[in-house]
Amino acid sequence: MKPNHKIYNTINILMLFICGLVNSQKNQHFTIVLDAGHGGKDPGNSYHGFSEKEIALKTTLKVGAILEKEKDFKIIFTRTTDTFIELINRPKIANKSNANLYISIHCNSVKNFAPFGTETFVMGLSRSGMNLEVAKNENSVILLENNYKETYEGFNPKNPESLIGLTLLQEENLNSSINLATKIQNNFTHNLERNSRGVKQQPLWVLDAVFMPGVLIELGFLSNKEEGTFLNSEEGQNKMAMQIANAIKSYKTEYFGEQINSSIKNYDTENVAIISKADLVVKPLLVSNDTVYRVQLFATSKRIQMDSKQFKGLQNVSSTFNNNIYRYTYGKTLSINEANKMKIEAKKLGFVDAYIVALKDGKSTMVNDVAKQ
Repeated sequence: MKPNHKIYNTINILMLFICGLVNSQKNQHFTIVLDAGHGGKDPGNSYHGFSEKEIALKTTLKVGAILEKEKDFKIIFTRTTDTFIELINRPKIANKSNANLYISIHCNSVKNFAPFGTETFVMGLSRSGMNLEVAKNENSVILLENNYKETYEGFNPKNPESLIGLTLLQEENLNSSINLATKIQNNFTHNLERNSRGVKQQPLWVLDAVFMPGVLIELGFLSNKEEGTFLNSEEGQNKMAMQIANAIKSYKTEYFGEQINSSIKNYDTENVAIISKADLVVKPLLVSNDTVYRVQLFATSKRIQMDSKQFKGLQNVSSTFNNNIYRYTYGKTLSINEANKMKIEAKKLGFVDAYIVALKDGKSTMVNDVAKQ
């Protein structure tokens, strides 16, 4: 019998993933890999004299400069200069370092000069025309690499069938990726009044290959001259970097429940600045009579029937739809203690990313956000 190399490769990937999870738990730092898109012989998008590889690098370095001043953050850059990094090596850097997050930063463009706005991608299988064009652009760098046919095992960035074939290596990380992407988009919209094109799922190689939650940020359209001018300016890069850093800090606080030793605030200044605040601690959760608690099980781009076996017999399941993503929750209680029991039950049934959400005044909020009110 001939050995099945695909099975062996799958087993190897799973073993690396498990080892990475174990090692990351021992890591005292919250490790983030910041990936400035393109570089070197790959310029990315170029419109109106704006260069994607330059804007992406400058903005990425600013995000890193902010976070490096924070306690317990470890920042790893895939590139710090105008160098060409093969696409396959970018996720390898994140996996080798057992990173907690992978952030890839890019700029968008289309032939039509009118579109503008920010969007953040997570791994998925959307095939809408506009999103597919983004996937082709970001994956096309593969063709610049030596032996790309062998390296990517027949993956063709210009073939829609290849894009459809990309799937998440870790389905359990999708929910975390969506939450981070939502924070980033909300910061751009609420704090900078940038036009949001939403959180989207898209088959992008770098997001498919990382063993941790990851997002790809499109800062805006260089094909739109006004937006390109903003992104090409130091002020614009500082502002965008600040909002990305704030979102990452918020994500860390929610998922790891650690104390915050310093606070990043928003400033309309030309240079990135950090104001320290000693002993800032997340407050204990205050139970309010008008707050209803549910447990989010998972999020997906696909609509699932409420009586589906995927919910493993859990009762009172409901869903919400936002940014092209369905979020499925179960249960309903006014007691935070009861909500914790529900979360434990969900995790025992295999919903490893389950967490508690609070519904108040018609809005859904994670419990740590409620605690701050």
